[in-house]
Amino acid sequence: METPSKLGFNLDQTFFGYDTTHSIHVHELIFDMIWYSDGRYDWDTLYHMPIYLRNFYLKKLNQKIEERNTK
Repeated sequence: METPSKLGFNLDQTFFGYDTTHSIHVHELIFDMIWYSDGRYDWDTLYHMPIYLRNFYLKKLNQKIEERNTK
């Protein structure tokens, strides 16, 4: 049996791949959440947290920071 030819495969970046700007954005967001929450979160928890939950906690953290700054 012959090995399949690679000529028919498109090995370029696919829809599901992330580019470097996305990775940088995610890591900046994680750093900011750890920094401004005074270490209440750790990197591993935030990185593996579902996106909708991470966005929820980011929104709540922003609200708390705004409340602290207006006092």
